Amino acid sequence: MDNDREDLTIYCVVVNHEEQYSIWPQNKPVPSGWNEVGVQGTKAECLKHIDSVWTDMRPLSLRRAMEQGDG
Repeated sequence: MDNDREDLTIYCVVVNHEEQYSIWPQNKPVPSGWNEVGVQGTKAECLKHIDSVWTDMRPLSLRRAMEQGDG
């Protein structure tokens, strides 16, 4: 995409089994292992949502291991 053109793509927020977030173009099938969370919008809107909900960057499996004293 030309850097001078505005990104008009509508994105959706997706999450995987490790509770890691990303954005994905709404007009493309969500990759295997990822699920939509119900938030759609511009790239900036989706990233703002992710920033507000993804407060712990550690994968879920690591957080669980640390809670059990294994990490």
